[in-house]
Amino acid sequence: MNVVVLIGRLTRDPELRFTATGKAVATFSLAVNRPFSKTNEADFFNIVVWGKPAENCANYLAKGRLVGIEGRLQTRSYETQTGEKRYVTEVVANMVEFLEWGDKKNQGNSSSNIATDDFNGLDDINLDDFQAIDEDDDVPF
Repeated sequence: MNVVVLIGRLTRDPELRFTATGKAVATFSLAVNRPFSKTNEADFFNIVVWGKPAENCANYLAKGRLVGIEGRLQTRSYETQTGEKRYVTEVVANMVEFLEWGDKKNQGNSSSNIATDDFNGLDDINLDDFQAIDEDDDVPF
């Protein structure tokens, strides 16, 4: 079994390329905080995404965005121009969940923007129509 699940932030914008057959491939790196680290240490993983999800990553993700990745580990090797053999370990993503939304241009934490944007136009609500509950005994949960 080869399953990897990561939640982290992009360390750079996704790079989109196309193979000779026209298939899209996006690459980016992900910083994942180490649990219980007193010095805020992180691990960095190279992520590869194929097909339509790769195009979505390139269009909607940017450096600093929080994402969830589900995929598998893959090791490959290649030879440099000088003849040296290099090995690369990367995560090939089957699924990328965008945990923060917004345009690629909006680099900040979009969760605060979503909260304010979703409630624009609600200024006409009359709070006098609501009634406070004094006791929790009648609350069904």
